[in-house]
Amino acid sequence: MTEIIVYHNPACGTSRNVLALIRNAGVEPHVIEYLKTPPARALLAALIARAGMTPRALLREKGTPYHELGLADASLDDDALLDAMMAHPILINRPLVVSPLGVKLCRPSEAVLDLLPEPQQGAFAKEDGERVIDEHGQRVGAP
Repeated sequence: MTEIIVYHNPACGTSRNVLALIRNAGVEPHVIEYLKTPPARALLAALIARAGMTPRALLREKGTPYHELGLADASLDDDALLDAMMAHPILINRPLVVSPLGVKLCRPSEAVLDLLPEPQQGAFAKEDGERVIDEHGQRVGAP
């Protein structure tokens, strides 16, 4: 059984689409609602590193206290940004997905397809109606 972890926000359409794409591959992921159960600081730092990102690249601006906290200040170091994410988990962009194939911030939602070792099992459309997977389990518009 493939072990996949999703750091999920059920209020986020992209996060819901990612979760649905994982399930469309026949995998039931371990879902962590990170606003209720944020990752420990060391784990978050490790996930960011494994994803090949920086803490700044994982920061979410929209709908967060990003501007009020002055996080746009380019002089803030990684530790300061991690501290802000620990104090305000809403600053952690989502969904962050961990699979045997890597760690990735899955925006847009179809980015999760690169992390799924199992093929899609049928057609899939995002909540907005955009077709991502056809009836044969193949990515729409894929080369």
